[in-house]
Amino acid sequence: MSAATDEGPEPEGHARNDQPSDGHATAQPAGTQRAVTRDRVESSVREALLTGRFIPGNPVTLRGLAAELGVSPMPVREAVRALAAAHALDMQPNGRIRVPRMTAQRFDELLHARILLEPHVAALALDALDKAAAADLTQIDDAIDESLRTGDVESYMRLNHAFHFRIYRAAGSEVVLPLVETVWLQFAPFMRTVYGRVGTFVVQDMHKEAIAAIRRNDREGLRHAIECDIRDGMGIIGHSVLGKPDDAA
Repeated sequence: MSAATDEGPEPEGHARNDQPSDGHATAQPAGTQRAVTRDRVESSVREALLTGRFIPGNPVTLRGLAAELGVSPMPVREAVRALAAAHALDMQPNGRIRVPRMTAQRFDELLHARILLEPHVAALALDALDKAAAADLTQIDDAIDESLRTGDVESYMRLNHAFHFRIYRAAGSEVVLPLVETVWLQFAPFMRTVYGRVGTFVVQDMHKEAIAAIRRNDREGLRHAIECDIRDGMGIIGHSVLGKPDDAA
């Protein structure tokens, strides 16, 4: 998904048919079809946020996103409202959308939120992480290493998200996991900007240590690996771009 930036306020009242772009309609009730379209649109916009395809501060439009996704503006508007409620996007009255700019204070709050939430949910997940999970994580981490070697920032961000959430979702938490997802939606676009400036060669992670802790069934070891991964990755690199010493942790 590219960030379309066509000019002008969003026109109202002319919704297109929200069928798949190949023209093959499915025999679904209208309400069900709208819900499926809305969910698909929200999933696409979330993916764009998590992989850094929106640049903080740069505006896009409902009309541009709708055209890119092949739907009417209505499901895009609904998806953006949901993401605005999660503080991942700002929606303006003229139909423009933007990712909030990152400030040092906002960054510190997001960093602290990750340090509080993610080691905890990883520890909760440990009992559900078996040898097969460790093998999955090893495969993802190998792909991460390749993306770092080639400087493929978008693949790195997608795979890094997949690695962490392969662990966190195993916790089955209906309370903590949505909070973690919200924090990731807020910080990911900024980290894409960071990697675009400093490159992926500076990334240091603790993924192998986390996998080793899972294999040992070491709850505190896993908690420690995730916390260090956040501090050494997001903390040090993010502060270097913001021009602030690494004192948030």
